[in-house]
Amino acid sequence: MRKKVDERIRTLIENGVKLRHRSMFVIIGDKSRDQIVNLHHMLSKAVIKSNPSVLWCYKDKLDISSHKKKRTKQLKRLRERGQLDPEKLDAFSRLLDVGRVTHCLYKDSERILGNTFGMCILQDFEALTPNLLARTIETVEGGGMIVLILRSLTSLTSLCTMVMDVHDRFRTESHSEAAGRFNERFLLSIASCKACVVMDDELNILPLSSHIRSITPVPTEMDSEGLSEAERELKILKDELSDDFPVGPLIKKCCTLDQGKAVVTFFDAILDKALRSIVALIASRGRGKSAALGLAVAGAVAAGYSNIYITAPSPDNLKTFFEFVCKGFDALEYKEHLDYDVVKSANPDFKKAIVRINIIKQHRQTIQYIQPHEHEKLSQVELLVIDEAAAIPLPVVKSLLGPYLVFLSSTVSGYEGTGRSLSLKLLQQLDEQSRAPSTGLDGSLSVTLAGCLFKKIELNESIRYASGDPIESWLNGLLCLDVATSLPNPSCHPPPSECDLYYVNRDTLFSYHKDSELFLQRMMALCVSSHYKNSPNDLQLLADAPAHHLFVLLGPVDESQSKLPDILCVIQVCLEGQISQSSALKSLRDGHSPYGDQIPWKFCEQFRDIEFPHLSGARIVRIAVHPNAMKMGYGSAAVELLTRYFEGQISPILEADNEADVEHSPIRVTEAAEKVSMLEEQVKPRTNLPPLLVPLNERRPERLHYIGVSFGLTLDLFRFWRKQNFAPFYVSQIPSAVTGEHTSMLLKPLKNDELEVNESEELGFFAPFYKDFRIRFSKLLSDKFKKMDYKLAMSVLNPKINFTGIDSSDGFLKTLDGVLSPFDMERLRVFTNNMTDFNLVYDICKTLAHQYFEEKIPVSLSYVQASVLLCLGLQETEFSSIERQMQLERGQIHSLLLKVLRELYKYLNGIAAKEIELTRPRLQRRVLEPHNVSVDDDLREGAKQVEEQMMEEKTEGSMDAEFQEYVIGDKEAEALKHSKIPASGIVSIESAKLENQNGSAKSTKKRSKDKHSSESKSKSSKKRKA
Repeated sequence: MRKKVDERIRTLIENGVKLRHRSMFVIIGDKSRDQIVNLHHMLSKAVIKSNPSVLWCYKDKLDISSHKKKRTKQLKRLRERGQLDPEKLDAFSRLLDVGRVTHCLYKDSERILGNTFGMCILQDFEALTPNLLARTIETVEGGGMIVLILRSLTSLTSLCTMVMDVHDRFRTESHSEAAGRFNERFLLSIASCKACVVMDDELNILPLSSHIRSITPVPTEMDSEGLSEAERELKILKDELSDDFPVGPLIKKCCTLDQGKAVVTFFDAILDKALRSIVALIASRGRGKSAALGLAVAGAVAAGYSNIYITAPSPDNLKTFFEFVCKGFDALEYKEHLDYDVVKSANPDFKKAIVRINIIKQHRQTIQYIQPHEHEKLSQVELLVIDEAAAIPLPVVKSLLGPYLVFLSSTVSGYEGTGRSLSLKLLQQLDEQSRAPSTGLDGSLSVTLAGCLFKKIELNESIRYASGDPIESWLNGLLCLDVATSLPNPSCHPPPSECDLYYVNRDTLFSYHKDSELFLQRMMALCVSSHYKNSPNDLQLLADAPAHHLFVLLGPVDESQSKLPDILCVIQVCLEGQISQSSALKSLRDGHSPYGDQIPWKFCEQFRDIEFPHLSGARIVRIAVHPNAMKMGYGSAAVELLTRYFEGQISPILEADNEADVEHSPIRVTEAAEKVSMLEEQVKPRTNLPPLLVPLNERRPERLHYIGVSFGLTLDLFRFWRKQNFAPFYVSQIPSAVTGEHTSMLLKPLKNDELEVNESEELGFFAPFYKDFRIRFSKLLSDKFKKMDYKLAMSVLNPKINFTGIDSSDGFLKTLDGVLSPFDMERLRVFTNNMTDFNLVYDICKTLAHQYFEEKIPVSLSYVQASVLLCLGLQETEFSSIERQMQLERGQIHSLLLKVLRELYKYLNGIAAKEIELTRPRLQRRVLEPHNVSVDDDLREGAKQVEEQMMEEKTEGSMDAEFQEYVIGDKEAEALKHSKIPASGIVSIESAKLENQNGSAKSTKKRSKDKHSSESKSKSSKKRKA
């Protein structure tokens, strides 16, 4: 049976087409798919052009297959079973066959960026996230429609109890109940959107959309030529520049007046030829930034620029840019393959994206894509284009700037939720630098951009749809996308000591009351303005995650005033821990950590400790201070108050057996959900809500053992947390691909009676883990953290460099055994005396650096001296790199190093001088000492000994036989006594020995003669016989 469609639905669609505004329909019921055909038909009739293209997004599977052959078989089976109305089936099949339908899985939604559709259909509501909702809706053009399909519901309020897929990621072992606050706020926001209608599957309008009752057709305000005011101004601009080449043909491709003015501004900088300009293009999503850049680059080619480089987070983001470069070439009558060639990437990660255009019409010209970190390739660049600069780390963007023409574009708000650090920091610095070149804001930036001309352009008029689109306003309000204007300046800046920290009740915050909504917008504006990267998904995390809590720092509150107090600081906290030992063991065994509980799982992984995950703690997810209240102590005051609160110093700690007086179990929108049909159901915001802000002394805190924090490691952030007595236990060895920063985790133990700790240890139970981290970090400085800035490395290592007044400790070196050899000490001595170069002691320097930073050598050094020792000994950095980092001359660095090694050698030589002497090899030396006896006495003693010996020999007759003949006998002695010695000194006496000798000689001769004669006789006798 046919049924007449409510005219208000048709009027809403036609009004959207006339005003180029989008409309939205929420269809509830199992037969919602059948109404898609009717809505598409009404839209096609209102548009009066070819059938609008359709984007159909789903979770994992479709009721009717998108593949033609599979769909035919599927419909045939359903028809045979009698489950399909043939008339409706034919109409739906015709839509799929002819209606230009693009099917897309939610997980693949990134591939639809940059495309435009006339109709968007979203099914599987439970799989939707804020990111997906905004990403898909933003593809719909003005005059199009968004259709949201929901299954049958018993009541609209049951939407608030629906379990969303993302809730699985919010649950942890100790916090398993996710709330439905985001869905509640979504439902209430739909009721306030004038271009949104909630219907059942028979197109009956539900009471939630009561505002549609007064809808009337609207006339379009146009002049005699059929143009609106903005279009007429754009036409005038095009006519004025039609004769100027090349800007005339290019300006005709612009769709809005803002875009046309942007292209003109870009071209003024191109024709300047000074190559010292920076032009920044700032806009929200869908304003035509990439298209304007593409047209401007086409004009730069026509103006003769040869080397043009374009950079973005990924080549996929440059699809629109290169498309409009080619459109610009077409307008300038360049022919592809004749005048220019398009080159696509062979890298599979880039998915055949365009990475280069070679132009050969006038001379060799190139438009080349480079990755953001490849700034060293910019030596010959004339024009650099940085697209989506807010998605590139701020230090990387600064390194890309230089003495050449720079075009820079960035999204400050939109469905990707990029932060405003680019506009708050870099653009502010550029603006001040261009006004006062002599003032140094950032040392390197000041030198690089001295004398540059800075211009900033903002695009406000949307291209996809007309200004004032109600769906855009609704989406921005729901997801807090465009909150830049929602952050008022504080009326005063009270001293931090007078400020108080308040707990924010999330039930009230997301109740969609007027005051609560204003407070939420201000909170999110604070987070977006203070943090580099934000996402709409953060809003659902804040609303539904059971472990997350919010605190705000406010100045003194005057209760007599009815206005909301100024928010000075926002803290988002996530409760973690209380993980069972079995879960910890399973995680270590499998090498996989579940969602949530970041600090317990990382701690367990790094130290293989299964006791720590059982402790309870809180992780500070983010802390955001008002941009106009930076550096005033509000962040430190908020962290100090939060620490005191969880230590029980402000309110008694909640006991385990007591029920937490935190947010009550989720209160749903059930006031009007009496058992009535949806056609009679009235949904309104709740009225019985607790106070939005709760003083800390009125809320009992959870019992915690520690507070932790995780963030991308930068010097300012790390110093802030170290100032709050947080100590690191983890720094990722691989930097983030998005930010280029190392992820770090810090911890601060809380005073707790449940843990036995040494009271002398400032870090309590965490002290041994922190010591182990420092040793590991110092060893990794020469490899994984070699390129880390020395100031950041010094802050992370936090070495003790002042040992004044400290007595000897057991931890200090007492011996050099196993550390340095005697030869090392000798080499070190020679170097400290300026007798050799550093290469001789380079290995010793590394050893001493490790010993010093492990606090084993109690020598006091200055910060600069310790930094030089760290760079050379731990990071093993070249002298040229140290010169650049420290801004010192090489001679100064050598002088500092010499002083350091002299101090270290002095201490080491003092404790091990004797040890070194004993172990050093040496020649044996004779020691000459005086005798106890004088020379004369010694001679007399020797003479006496000789005389005694002679007497003994004489007595014993032990004289040799050859001297026997000269012995004076008794007769000779008697004769000598009576004889006188003449002047010649020779005395002749008669000796008896001579006679004896003569007699013996004669007898000897006689015996020899007899023997000779006998021998001769025997010989003669032998001859005769022969």
